[in-house]
Amino acid sequence: MNRISSKAAFFLKRIFPIFWFGFLLVFVAIDIFSGIARTDPVFLIMPFAMAIFGFFLMRKLVWDLADEVTDHGSYLRVRRGSVEDRVDLANIMNVSSSLLFNPPRVTLRLITPGRFGKEIVFSPIRPFTLIPFAKNPVVEDLIERVYRARSGASG
Repeated sequence: MNRISSKAAFFLKRIFPIFWFGFLLVFVAIDIFSGIARTDPVFLIMPFAMAIFGFFLMRKLVWDLADEVTDHGSYLRVRRGSVEDRVDLANIMNVSSSLLFNPPRVTLRLITPGRFGKEIVFSPIRPFTLIPFAKNPVVEDLIERVYRARSGASG
């Protein structure tokens, strides 16, 4: 059993939104109590726009991430909250990675949908590198192993 998902998923999904929306709430409260909001309503419009922007950005890039993905050789164990699913490598149609996003994302498209639907998205562990466009070795290994599992080829 080898964890292939980043441990930062908990922070990104649970802690960071509290900081984001909490900061905006504190900013609005200071504006209202200091009286700035009465003289210049822009001080209320901008935090509201940032909250909407943050909500949609987190919904699209963060909240759909799996909490944990572990590699068990011929299958992956995926956990999101208290729900777990086993995904055989032969059931993965495609592995795509978007490593230029923050957090980086790996999308597994399944042949037969599982408990999380047709796609599973997680943030992979990242080894330290000074090369910004370097391929992630964990993702590259997963792509090769999925290909071998689907084609029936041996290692």
